Amino acid sequence: MSLTKTTTVDQITVTENGIVLYREATRIMEDGEQLSQTYHRTSLTPAQDLTGVPANVVAICNVAWTAEVIAAYQAQVEASRTVGA
Repeated sequence: MSLTKTTTVDQITVTENGIVLYREATRIMEDGEQLSQTYHRTSLTPAQDLTGVPANVVAICNVAWTAEVIAAYQAQVEASRTVGA
């Protein structure tokens, strides 16, 4: 009997305002048969620190987060702060 645990990024989505959403699936396997599976979802905002983020997600962020996307996102955040003040 051999138990293994694997974690894989199985979904990556980029929203229209540049937020990157990704899901990690953690699977427990016994002799090649899946015993359980859980999910963990994470969101990243444009220009956020990517330390510890899986490499394939970082690659998507580096493409999606152009200077224009970052500026537009920051303007959107700033505008929402002034509306609520």
